[in-house]
Amino acid sequence: MKSIQSNIKKAEKHLNNNDCIAVPTETVYGLAGNAYSNVSVKKIFKIKKRPLNNPLIVHYYNLDQLKKDCELNENFLKLYKEFSPGPITYILKLKKNSKISKFVNNKKKTLAVRFPKHYLFRKLLKKLNYPLAAPSANISSRLSSVKASDVKDEFGVRIKFILDGGKSKIGLESTILNLLNKPSVLRYGGLDISKIEKILNKKLLIKTNTKKKISPGLFSLHYSPGVPLRNNVKLPYKDEAFVLIKKRNIHLKNYYYLSRINDLDQAAKNLYSTLRKIKKDGYKKIAVEKIPNIGLGKTINDRLNRASKY
Repeated sequence: MKSIQSNIKKAEKHLNNNDCIAVPTETVYGLAGNAYSNVSVKKIFKIKKRPLNNPLIVHYYNLDQLKKDCELNENFLKLYKEFSPGPITYILKLKKNSKISKFVNNKKKTLAVRFPKHYLFRKLLKKLNYPLAAPSANISSRLSSVKASDVKDEFGVRIKFILDGGKSKIGLESTILNLLNKPSVLRYGGLDISKIEKILNKKLLIKTNTKKKISPGLFSLHYSPGVPLRNNVKLPYKDEAFVLIKKRNIHLKNYYYLSRINDLDQAAKNLYSTLRKIKKDGYKKIAVEKIPNIGLGKTINDRLNRASKY
């Protein structure tokens, strides 16, 4: 318990000094900074090498915090009650008197907000008197980090502190929902959209390729392992690592399995770790078998499709 409190204090100290730190979430690790501070937010963009027109998600502890910055609506309140804290991000209207840094959302009148579920991140947010802008802790367009060692591999000494919360439970980024007009999905993520549709009692519009950059995850090249990747492959070439969704009775060096059985949740959790391992193992090309396009399979396919734009 002492070490947890000590680490939270260290994290708080760095953030109060306008430094950026890595934080654990149930989806992936985030690169966090004070969302009210231009200095902190500019550091996030610089460290990540992120384009300034790619907005950041801002993380809150509760509704009382959020009410200072955003206008709440009926659809948001329904979904918040059911799914937050959790792997869902909401696009809401920004209040005119909000203290959110103009660099967070590229001076737009909207804000992407989330309430993370990871207990360490929540402990930290509860202690702060400002929300945290926290995109995924990786170099822009590359694979997200799902454990502290991934963050270290990505950034080395460029990050002042990593709040180590173990391996991310979900392993893929949050689902992003635009709630300004008719609810629409801007990014497939860790929450199955059928569950959202059930609560709202309506079909969601799918706008994952929209040209308006009001949320992260909309660039065509994203989530790349840094080597060429082919999707929907039945048989790999000899020099390719082959990614399969479930374990086979085939023991070949270049075969990598995302789950023991045909389990999409397990496959999602292991996707980024597997792709990182393949690159570390020295493969220059990756082939992936066809992934069922249902549930979290839609999220996996979205990530693989963007990664294949290498």
